[in-house]
Amino acid sequence: MSTTEMPRQALEAGPPAALPPAARGRRGWRTAIIVVTVVVAAGVTVAVVKPFDRRAAGGTIRNTPPTGLAQVTRGTLSARTMENGTLGYAGTYRVVGKASGTITRLPEVGDIIRQGKPLYRLDNKPVIFLKGTVTPAYRELKWGMEGADVRQLNAALVALKYANKKKLSPRSDYFGARTYYALLRLQKKTGLKQTGTLPLGQALFLPAGEIRVTKVAGVRGTPAMPGSVVLEGSSTRREVTVALNAYQQSDVATGDRVLITLPTGKTTPGVVSSVGKVAVEKSDSSATITVRIKPAKPEDTGRLDQAPVQVSIVTDTAADVLSVPVNALLALAGGGYALEVVEANGARRLIPVKVGLFDDAAGTVEVRGDGLRVGQNVVVPAS
Repeated sequence: MSTTEMPRQALEAGPPAALPPAARGRRGWRTAIIVVTVVVAAGVTVAVVKPFDRRAAGGTIRNTPPTGLAQVTRGTLSARTMENGTLGYAGTYRVVGKASGTITRLPEVGDIIRQGKPLYRLDNKPVIFLKGTVTPAYRELKWGMEGADVRQLNAALVALKYANKKKLSPRSDYFGARTYYALLRLQKKTGLKQTGTLPLGQALFLPAGEIRVTKVAGVRGTPAMPGSVVLEGSSTRREVTVALNAYQQSDVATGDRVLITLPTGKTTPGVVSSVGKVAVEKSDSSATITVRIKPAKPEDTGRLDQAPVQVSIVTDTAADVLSVPVNALLALAGGGYALEVVEANGARRLIPVKVGLFDDAAGTVEVRGDGLRVGQNVVVPAS
C-alpha cells in the first residue's frame, strides 16, 4: 500500500486514542470511549491523503469494514455518572422513653404516626408525639418557665391548632396562659388528665411531622425504664442514598439532576439534595461518601424500603450544540479528531473537529468544526 493512501480500514486499526482536555465536562467528568487511530509501522506515520480511495496498487478492490450513516444534530447533551443506590425513607429516629411504667400498647412496623398522636402507651396512658427539633424533653414544663423546650412546645401546639398563632407565637419561649390553655385542650383530646402541665415523659419530641415505625424494641407487658429505646422510626419522605467513591466527590454537586431506575424497570426523576463531606472507610480499604437524592415524584417510587436502584446523575449539560454519535470520531495521525462527511452528491471529505461534552446515555458527543452543520451525513461503523 502506498504511504500516500489511507483507507478507512487503516483508520480503524490500533489502540484507542486518549481524549483531549476539551472532551471533559466540569468537575473532572470522565467517560469510557473507543475511538480510532492511524497506523504506525516501522517508525513511519502514514499520512491521510486519499482516505476514501478503496483501490490498492494494481487496481484490486480491498475489503473494507461495513459502514453506515448518521446525521449531525443540534440539541442539549448531558454528562452522566451511573451509580448503584438504595431507595428508602429519610431520617433515623430513636424513641427514648422518659417515664416509668408498664408498656400496654405498641405500634407495628410500618405504621405511620403523626404529630399529636400516641407513640405507645404506658399504664394504658398515651405517650404523645410532638414535633421538636431544638432539644429532647428533659424536664416537666409548666406555667412561668422559659427556654427552647417551651418554644418547641408552643410551636407544636400552634401546628396542631390547639392555639392561634396570632395569640400564641410559635417562636415564643415563655410558658404563659396561652400555653396553659392550649395544653389543656391537647390533654383533653388525647384522653390525658387535664392539668395544664406537661410532666416529663407524657410527650416526646421528634424532628419530623410524622414517622414511619421501622423497629419495635419494647415488649408489651414489660416495664419501661427511663432512658430505654422503645421503638425506632424514619420520616415518611422518600430518599435514595448512594455510597459514592470518595474520589468522585467533585463529580457530583447539590442540585444535580438524576434519573432513578426502579426495581420495576421504570424511571423517575430526582435531584441531589446533599453530598457527604466525611469519607467512611470500607473493609477493602476504599472510602465512600453518602450522596442523598430526593425523588421529584415520590409517589412514583412506591413503598419499597431498602430497595436497590440505579441512579444516573447529570453532572454537566451543554445546550444548543452540534453532536454526532461517539463512534463517528476519527483520530488523526497528527493529533485531534475528524469526521468523515458524505455530501449530497456522494463526495466524501474529512472535517477536523474539536470535541466537547460526552453524553454516555445517548452515546453522542459535542463537536465543533468549520463547515459542520445540522443534517450533514457522517460515516459510522455499521450496526
